[in-house]
Amino acid sequence: MTTYEGVDGWSALGDPTRRAIVASLADRPRAVGELADELPVSRPAVSQALKVLKDAGLVTERAAGTRRIYRLNPTAVAALRDQLDAFWNRALTSYGDVVEQAQVEQESEES
Repeated sequence: MTTYEGVDGWSALGDPTRRAIVASLADRPRAVGELADELPVSRPAVSQALKVLKDAGLVTERAAGTRRIYRLNPTAVAALRDQLDAFWNRALTSYGDVVEQAQVEQESEES
């Protein structure tokens, strides 16, 4: 059996079912049963996916009678977005460096 101790947000999002749950929770908080009704997996599979997402800090839960209501953790989602923005900015900078180098090489060939 695979354990999920120490799973981070990116690893947690590596599974299509967990991504679908995150997408659904982006609309509004939901109970396990509601999520299971929307997905082609069993209720226990949804519960396991929610456990991984919770362990990664991406979702939180609260009791509502006998049900648990899950919602996205905006702080954790914002942290993932910040990381993605950092990756994107580094990629753009790198691309700019490549373009600039190509222009310098082209200019020296023309001289």
